[in-house]
Amino acid sequence: MKFEVLKTSVGEWLKGTGPESDIVMSSRVRLARNLAHYPFVGRASETERSEIECFLRSHLKKTSVGSHLEYTNLGGLEDLDRQFLVERQLISREHADATGARGVAIDPAEQVSLMINEEDHLRIQCIHSGLDLEAVWAQIRGVDQEIEAVVPYAFHEQWGYLTACPTNVGTGIRVSVMLHLPALVITRQIDKVFRSLHKISLAVRGLYGEGSQAFGDFYQISNQITLGRTEGELIAQVADVVPVLIDYERRAREFLLQETEQNVHDQVSRAFGILRTAQTISAEETMQLLSRVRMGVLLGLVDDLHVSDVNKLLVRTQPAHLQKMRGVDLDTKDRNIERARFLRSYFESGSPDDN
Repeated sequence: MKFEVLKTSVGEWLKGTGPESDIVMSSRVRLARNLAHYPFVGRASETERSEIECFLRSHLKKTSVGSHLEYTNLGGLEDLDRQFLVERQLISREHADATGARGVAIDPAEQVSLMINEEDHLRIQCIHSGLDLEAVWAQIRGVDQEIEAVVPYAFHEQWGYLTACPTNVGTGIRVSVMLHLPALVITRQIDKVFRSLHKISLAVRGLYGEGSQAFGDFYQISNQITLGRTEGELIAQVADVVPVLIDYERRAREFLLQETEQNVHDQVSRAFGILRTAQTISAEETMQLLSRVRMGVLLGLVDDLHVSDVNKLLVRTQPAHLQKMRGVDLDTKDRNIERARFLRSYFESGSPDDN
């Protein structure tokens, strides 16, 4: 893995160029697949995991999509490098923290990643900027079909694709959209929105998926079950509700501007001021302040800053990215100091200082 390139590049989903990207950060589809004739990862021996990893890695090379991906053996990476890939949304926390034979194949645009020996033998992920679920589905379906042509998937005529977790049985699909909803949080409507989502079997998670907290008002909305429904139905379920959430958020932003513009402008200005002058700052506080600034940019309250800049900072101020850019391991206290230094440098020069 070329971390020197990754640490200065920008993944496609961070560019803020997709449809509705003022509120929708990214659209993602993930497919869970397992090999026939092998036990699930949680029941497989070390030898079997090694065989699965070797089999999938070699067979991926036989596909046109696989030939364009860069493969990395996760077991051979340092903890910091694995955390870097988690922050980049290229692997899951579970994949990073696991042991034994496992790997990931990533395309240069960071749209497609193939996780081997995560919870399932193979997890195919595709992620785009903005609200772009149909395009994501078209891309990942093509990748899945190519792989299925050379790999024997575990499939049951009645139950569909067999997966380690029962909630993924059937299509094995997880459809998710990451949204930035600061106005709904400020106006205290967010809990009501979440209750409504739970009633229609949609899950709400933080920036890094299952088990993560929603720092900075960023939330992932996704389907909870797959059995008994087609891929198209599950994509439509998420696709139909997201425009409603977008409308709620936009209305809340309009309300804030009309009723409390001075207060909102003050919140944004204070957040921007702290980010530009702080001497030490935590990742959690940075996320919250960047959330306010991102909203301010989109409301026209911040000049000379683009939403793509804020998106990049959301990732580059995470712990592993800071340490990779600095080239040294840092404890929490030193990370907070380095994060503040990096932010000051960024806003003074208009570009990140990677030295």
